[in-house]
Amino acid sequence: MTALPQVSSNALSIDGRSLDGLRNAAAQDPKSAMRQAAVQFEAIFMQMVMKSMRDATEKSGLMGSASVDTFTGMLDTQMTQKWSGRAGGLADMIERQLSGRLPATKTDSMNPESSTVLPRGAEVSIRPEGPASRTDMEKATFVRKVDAHARAAERETGVPASFIIGQAALESGWGRGEIRNSDGTSSFNLFGVKATGGWKGATSDVVTTEYVDGKPTKVVEKFRAYGSYQEAFSDYARLISRSARYGDVVRGSGSVEAFSQGMQRAGYATDPAYASKLSRTINQTLALQRALV
Repeated sequence: MTALPQVSSNALSIDGRSLDGLRNAAAQDPKSAMRQAAVQFEAIFMQMVMKSMRDATEKSGLMGSASVDTFTGMLDTQMTQKWSGRAGGLADMIERQLSGRLPATKTDSMNPESSTVLPRGAEVSIRPEGPASRTDMEKATFVRKVDAHARAAERETGVPASFIIGQAALESGWGRGEIRNSDGTSSFNLFGVKATGGWKGATSDVVTTEYVDGKPTKVVEKFRAYGSYQEAFSDYARLISRSARYGDVVRGSGSVEAFSQGMQRAGYATDPAYASKLSRTINQTLALQRALV
């Protein structure tokens, strides 16, 4: 069997010759080239995230000079090369999902166990064209935006910040379906908390889906409206830490599955599939956080 050309780990996704080598490897043996492609994709994603973070930082004085920009670019590349391809990281998930997209060979069709399927609890929205899609970048931006607030809520509740971010992501569609006030402004309510329990603050009336006898039904509900994301996360922390309804959830938040199932049992949402959806979204959050570290 002809040996596959190897792509140097020191030329991750930025060297044209490296990409040519990867294409040649994929043509000869797609499965053997899968790992190299996954690491390349992870490197692209990490470099884009780091660049966006650099661009978001206000530049002044020396920070705007060409020499410093060149240095920071080289530093980012070195860190990307060091982090990409680590066990348990984003590359592993990309590799599993890409392998599931390959057409089955004759041997694969005879042996069902040879198929690689991404575990349900570890699903992420990485597509074959690479992880640096607009959707994935939007999710990474959402994680960065609320990270500090989630960590503050973690200190108050003991629930891991990644679990809290995951629930905010599920309830708000990663911020895209955030509850809006009647004038179109944000209510900052990322958790879908309704205006019950003696709530005295502002509210927003929103059409939402509730499950009645297992069937989805459109209804209009009043939701709490806040003045900032900080207020929203603080209110969520009070809700789950001070209510007897969520006491067992907080005490049993040692794993993604336990937290997700506990939230469903406590009746946080009426969706019968809420636990599995929450578990998947939290695992997406964890994958993004590993890529952003």
